[in-house]
Order: sequence, then structure tokens, then C-alpha cells
Amino acid sequence: MRSRNQAKIRIENLSLSFRGVKALDDVSLDIRDNEILAIIGPNGAGKTCLLNCINGFYKPQKGEIYYEGQNITRIRPDKAARLGLARTFQNIELYTGLSTLDNIMAARHVLMRQNVLSGALYFGWAREEEIEHRKTVEDIIDFLEIEPIRKKTVGTLPYGMRKRVELGRALALEPKILLLDEPMAGMNLEEKEDIARFIIDIFEGQGDTYREAAVLRDGVTCIVLIEHDMGVVMDLADRIVVLDFGRKIAEGTPDEIRTNPQVISAYLGKEE
Repeated sequence: MRSRNQAKIRIENLSLSFRGVKALDDVSLDIRDNEILAIIGPNGAGKTCLLNCINGFYKPQKGEIYYEGQNITRIRPDKAARLGLARTFQNIELYTGLSTLDNIMAARHVLMRQNVLSGALYFGWAREEEIEHRKTVEDIIDFLEIEPIRKKTVGTLPYGMRKRVELGRALALEPKILLLDEPMAGMNLEEKEDIARFIIDIFEGQGDTYREAAVLRDGVTCIVLIEHDMGVVMDLADRIVVLDFGRKIAEGTPDEIRTNPQVISAYLGKEE
């Protein structure tokens, strides 16, 4: 049994509307360290909207979001990334004209200390810094088993491989919290098993296997997962939050959610 720590993110009475349509309605929940939290619900329940509020893409009309005690309710997405909030997207958002290596490397720019001039000259500290960042990127490529496509243009890759590249780009930010929005959508069984394995390995950390890449060595012990495959959710999640029509209708362990009559009626029944 994993130990439970205090909340990394606290969401209080969050409401979000689009021209009168309520996407989120008075949602409150804690995102804790040392656990995988799954957010489930029917299509249109507000799951992606919740992630968009957490990392600054949407600005809620009501409520507050606190990250380690700091109010981030209206933070800019780039500042959220610098704080350690990284995510993947329901619809893949990659630079389709760039290679796998360049897409993952692009995420490292928020961690670089050199300025534009020193980077352009590519000399001294700037060169040494890029070499160090590239080592981490190469470790991520090795970890996700995408070495054969490292120099291939992302736009030409199969869907499942592009999903891995997007996960790699999120890892390259060295996140403290990893937000995964349907990372297995559209995949076959084998591809889902691979992504599930990667998520577990990211959560647990790889120790000395990837000594130079802190994100792989130490792991990411706070993961939020949006997923429709209930078998995957029940296997991976420590805790589950259920949304329906923008409202939180249930929260608990997989066993508690599996037997909750309200959840079965509102969600599980719709999935059958």
C-alpha cells in the first residue's frame, strides 16, 4: 500500500461556463502526491476542461486552484510548465514537420538557462548545456522504446507512435505533476498495454537504470489520468473521481467506484 501525502493541487468550487453552458459546476477535489488519480465520466462531462483549468488553458469564472499552496487559478500555460505541470492532449499536439528527437527536445527550452545570443553562437556554456539536455532526451527515447523513429518526421508516424512521442515531450519537462488526457485513445490492445507499462514505470521511477535523467530516475509520483477504458483505470488508479455534466458525483478507490450505484447509473451503464 502506497503512503498518502498531502495534496499537491487543491481545487475549490471550480466552475467554468461557455456562453451559459456549464462545463464545470462547483467541482472540488485534491490531487495528491504518491498516487495515480483517474478522472472518468461520459463524453462532455468536463474532464478535459478540468485539466485545461489546471494548466492555464482555460480561466474559470468561479473557484480557486492551489498548487503547493500557491494560487494558480489564472496562471499562463508557460508558467504552469515552468512550475512542473506537464500534460499530454486528447488530440495529439505535436510539431508534425519536426523529427521525434526535435519534438522532445523542444520541451527542454523552459529548463535552459542560456539566452538567445549564447544559444545562437552555440559555444561554451550554451553548447555544454544543450549536450546535457540532449542526454536526457536520448534517455527518454530509450525508455519509451522509440529509438527506431528518433529521426523520423512525426507527421509520418503511426498514431500509436505519435502518442508515445507526446508522452516523451511531457516527460522532457521534468514534471512534478503529469496530466495525461486519454493517452490510450484509439489504440489497440497491445499499444494500450505498452502505455500502461510506461505509466507504471514513470510513477515508480527507474533508479540507476536512467541515472542521468532525473524524471526517469526518481519517477513522477503525482499522475492524473483521464481514460475511458475502465479495465485500465481499475488496474492503474489508486483513486478515482467521477464527473457527470460538469459535477463531481463520486470519489473513492476503484473498489468503491465499481460498486457505487450512482456511478453505475450515470457512467458505467453508458459504457456498456
